[in-house]
Amino acid sequence: MADRKLFILPGDGIGPEAMAEVRKIIAYMNAELGSGFVTDEGLVGGSAYDAHGQAISEGDMAKALGADSVLFGAVGGPKWDAVPYEVRPEAGLLRLRKDLQLFANLRPAICYPALSAASSLKPELVEGLDILIVRELTGGVYFGEPKEIIDLGNGQKRGIDTQVYDTYEIERIAGVAFELARTRNNRVCSMEKRNVMKSGVLWNQVVTETHKAKYSDVQLEHMLADAGGMQLVRQPKQFDVIVTDNLFGDMLSDVAAMLTGSLGMLPSASLGAPDAVTGKRKALYEPVHGSAPDIAGKGIANPIAMIASFAMCLRYSFNLVKEADNLEKAIATVLDKGIRTGDIMAEGARQVGTGEMGEAILAEFKSLSA
Repeated sequence: MADRKLFILPGDGIGPEAMAEVRKIIAYMNAELGSGFVTDEGLVGGSAYDAHGQAISEGDMAKALGADSVLFGAVGGPKWDAVPYEVRPEAGLLRLRKDLQLFANLRPAICYPALSAASSLKPELVEGLDILIVRELTGGVYFGEPKEIIDLGNGQKRGIDTQVYDTYEIERIAGVAFELARTRNNRVCSMEKRNVMKSGVLWNQVVTETHKAKYSDVQLEHMLADAGGMQLVRQPKQFDVIVTDNLFGDMLSDVAAMLTGSLGMLPSASLGAPDAVTGKRKALYEPVHGSAPDIAGKGIANPIAMIASFAMCLRYSFNLVKEADNLEKAIATVLDKGIRTGDIMAEGARQVGTGEMGEAILAEFKSLSA
């Protein structure tokens, strides 16, 4: 069996603490399941800036390009608020997405039954929630040119960001959404703003044409992105797969995240196109929660999103579907037993720290894997 190459970038804040719990799972899988993971580790974000003066070094970027998959923790914090814009911690993540050509961001929003009361919505609206947002990640307003601030004189300035999409970018992200829908409940909702944006008109046209040409077996619905945001908090279980652009995907996935009760619960995957020869995709997996510098180093961070991100890695990068299922079941079982970190604490539950939560999930994973 060929080695499975993982490049680990813990990053800043709570990233290293959460990643430590994933390392325990990898060690068990290598020792007891013969999984063959070969790991290397680098710096990204503020930690990379402190060491190299940039958000990710050329050496670590090369390692990321050479790996089968990248596990990413989190970047940023007040310590680096004043560094130059081009080397800010977040620039490391943006470069990884760009150089690895990770155009498809998958963000599941799953509400575990044990946590339905933790959502800001009524439990009956979110219990059993399982939706997937597929966000285009390398185009749109975040990368379009021109992107600048112009001095107009007389104390006036103009900020410019450009929303740009080409046909192929929309076709490929739509294809990912339709293919994933076929493995779920076979429904896709495409969201844009065709009523006020020309890019939205094109998005709607291309998604419709792609559906007609290749995926007519999948149910397709179109919805304006602002209406989609309203429906996510009104009746979220109506959705299966949502596909949308970079900007709206950023916002809508955060809305969906809070339906589950805590950002600390949610994983994500960013995927590239399949290699023409090997069929493998470049991929990066990261929790949604960010660096949470206010609790960093205290041992109280919730590692579930990082562990669930590794489960996505097992599923999408290595086709270890049974192992991914078992790891996700282990998370659910631990929550059913009333074990909680502080961010998801409930009356009658037992509060634990980062390490104890990780150990509890590993114990359940071992039991399921036996």
